[in-house]
Amino acid sequence: MRDGARAQAAIEVLEDSQNFKRLPAMALKDWSLKHRFAGSKDRSAIGDIVFMALRMRASSAYRLGYDAPRAWVLGALVWGFGIEVQKLIDDTASEVHAFAKLNDKEITALFAGNIEGAPPWVLGDYPLWLDESLAKVFGENRVGELAEMAKPAPLDLRVNVALANVDEVLAQIKTSPKLTVTPCKTSLSPWGIRIPWSAGKNFPFAIEPSFLKGEFEVQDEASQLCALLTGAKPKQKIADVCAGGGGKTLALAAMCDNACEIVAFDHDANRIAPIHDRLRRAGATCVDVRTQRVGAPVLNDLKGKMDIVLVDAPCTGSGTWRRAPDTKWRLTPQNLEKRQGDQQEALRLGAPLVKMGGSLCYVTCSILPQENDDAIEWFLSENAGFAAKDIVCHLKELGLERLAEVTIATKYGIQFTPLASGTDGFYFAVLEKNSGT
Repeated sequence: MRDGARAQAAIEVLEDSQNFKRLPAMALKDWSLKHRFAGSKDRSAIGDIVFMALRMRASSAYRLGYDAPRAWVLGALVWGFGIEVQKLIDDTASEVHAFAKLNDKEITALFAGNIEGAPPWVLGDYPLWLDESLAKVFGENRVGELAEMAKPAPLDLRVNVALANVDEVLAQIKTSPKLTVTPCKTSLSPWGIRIPWSAGKNFPFAIEPSFLKGEFEVQDEASQLCALLTGAKPKQKIADVCAGGGGKTLALAAMCDNACEIVAFDHDANRIAPIHDRLRRAGATCVDVRTQRVGAPVLNDLKGKMDIVLVDAPCTGSGTWRRAPDTKWRLTPQNLEKRQGDQQEALRLGAPLVKMGGSLCYVTCSILPQENDDAIEWFLSENAGFAAKDIVCHLKELGLERLAEVTIATKYGIQFTPLASGTDGFYFAVLEKNSGT
């Protein structure tokens, strides 16, 4: 396929997604099934255009003067990929299957690229209704923070230090014929390896020998750090009460060298199902996996016994917008309110399990204060036996003072962001149990 045809395909995928309220990935898959002549390189290129268009949706619509898939794609091509406007004009003139010819207004807008005086939500490419919330966290820096979050993300790997060391795995991955750039160690996590987006987006990690041997998993650097920040140690009893697929459970097992007791729980049996294969591959033998059963209080035996309870709460995923840019445009106030209820329920589940002097570690992959500090505020108002631990003191105790320099301090915790820490937007806070509850 030629460039103009690929751009037209991206417009069609986005129109399908918008008109039928379907995930862009599903619309892209269906387009591919209906156009089997498109090769793997074509599909990859079309996907890149689709997701770049979603990253830049607000600013492209503002510059072009209309909000539609065609405007998003044109903006992505010119301001995202740096394609010359004249090339777009030439493509429409020479290609039968290219998008429709540019009109005079589009040509003028594309050449001018004028975005002066645009409001923050346009400059940062995020929904207008979230501006007040984001201003509470980032203030005048929200444009820079959210603009950085609109950029593509690298592929981060967490080395399973119970089986291998980072240098060995890095050396092995560097020999992969599938890589076009050289991976490196992550700058903050002692367990991480980073592959830049250009290579990481299509890197077939699941066939790597070191992956098959359980020596690494895919996990964003901030997610790795949130596991590290629990301070988990051998011989401790730990509960991960929103374990999902088990990413942080696996990290906790590795950092304790399988010499602790971990209970991994999730209400959703389908969501937690992949953890079993991952545990076997990683050689993690210290994890007891549980899920909800009718009439069975599966966590009652843990009440008041856990040194650490990790509440990796369900959230909007706003901290991962650079990986799933479509989700920021699908998020609604109703979705946010629902997630706040889920977070309160998760905290209610985890709190009784903490023993006296133990810790409740609260984590989200969100940048919205309603899901972070506000959730802690609510919890403290309902649980007099807990107190928020000073996060700077916590970092010093763990020898991780450097993280205070590369994160944003909030009332109760720290916020990781792509701009501040080069990671996804994770939030972390610690609550200590200091009296009977």
